[in-house]
Amino acid sequence: MNTLNDFELKQRKYMPVFPKASGKPTTYIEGYPYEDDEPMPAGEFHGMQMHSLFDQFLRYFQAHPYIHVGMDNFIYYREGDIRKVVAPDVFVALGAAKLPLRRSFYTWAEGAVPTAVFEFLSDTTASEDRHEKIEVYLRDMGVAEYFIHQPNMNRPIEFRGWRRDALGDIVEIEEEADDGLFSASLNLYFRWELHEAWELRLLRPYLPDGTAITTSLEEHHLRVAAEELLAGEAEQRQAAERRVREEAEQRQAAESRAREEAEQRQAAESRAREEAEQRQAAESRAREEAERRLAIEAELERLRAHLANSENESE
Repeated sequence: MNTLNDFELKQRKYMPVFPKASGKPTTYIEGYPYEDDEPMPAGEFHGMQMHSLFDQFLRYFQAHPYIHVGMDNFIYYREGDIRKVVAPDVFVALGAAKLPLRRSFYTWAEGAVPTAVFEFLSDTTASEDRHEKIEVYLRDMGVAEYFIHQPNMNRPIEFRGWRRDALGDIVEIEEEADDGLFSASLNLYFRWELHEAWELRLLRPYLPDGTAITTSLEEHHLRVAAEELLAGEAEQRQAAERRVREEAEQRQAAESRAREEAEQRQAAESRAREEAEQRQAAESRAREEAERRLAIEAELERLRAHLANSENESE
């Protein structure tokens, strides 16, 4: 899922349609044990797979107040008989209120039974999961779909599912082209993938359009990556804006220098024109003075000649 908005849109689009349970959520009924003294025998393969799928269901169904997701807690399915109890690894009960958290799930009090049940095979429970529990879940309890998966890579691949058809018969769910199984009740597609870091076959749900439902940790990593990407884009945008501002300042400085140079050139040209005009005026004055001097010298020469003639005549 690319963004939170995309996730919410797809939640609304693909969320299964179902009636609200007829009962009410019941935290605990006296006389029905909600724990036993037996330790978990399955190991980390089993535990990692359980927590991963449980987390994905919580994320996907978080927006709906009447979808209850349980993990490894007791389900009592026959009032008054504490022997009619199972503890599936993960289950989803459509119609049952999400909250409050229960110590156990009592089908008659809730007015609902789990819609889909998931068991992850371990050496101690595999045979029962493959055989007896099919009848218990699908026929005795009335579960719509039941799935088993082997997460341990040191064991043969095994991912199977069963459902009740329109006649109430138990039939195996047919595999899709890529060995996945489609849950009609949850409107989700399931297939396993190799998780190299954990070294297990991790079963995970997908929306009908192929979008993987992420875990909270994966979503956190996606958010961090998205935030880092946005931060990087913001830094790039700020750097680009700085470059644009610097280029604008440089362009303005260049234009300012060009204007100053043009003004200086115009001033120099103006001074050159003034000097040329002054030089021309000086040359004109010099020519006029030379012409006057020549005229005066000519007049003096004429007067000398006239005076000389007058003295000769008087003699």
